[in-house]
Amino acid sequence: MSQPTSRMLNRIKAVYLFIKERKTVSTAEIAEEFGITDRTIQRDLSVLEYNGLVDSPNRGRWTVTEKKVRIS
Repeated sequence: MSQPTSRMLNRIKAVYLFIKERKTVSTAEIAEEFGITDRTIQRDLSVLEYNGLVDSPNRGRWTVTEKKVRIS
């Protein structure tokens, strides 16, 4: 796996855990926490949402879903 891919996957995993820990967070809070742009966090959230791991019931606010996930 290439370095950028590995770094992205680690960041996405960290974002998921951050949302899970906080229950509900805004896109801006995530971007600030990880020091990344809104565009980058939107891409990461899209990956998590596509895989059924996060949901945005209120525009710009994110929560984790009930889907079971094993984090290695």
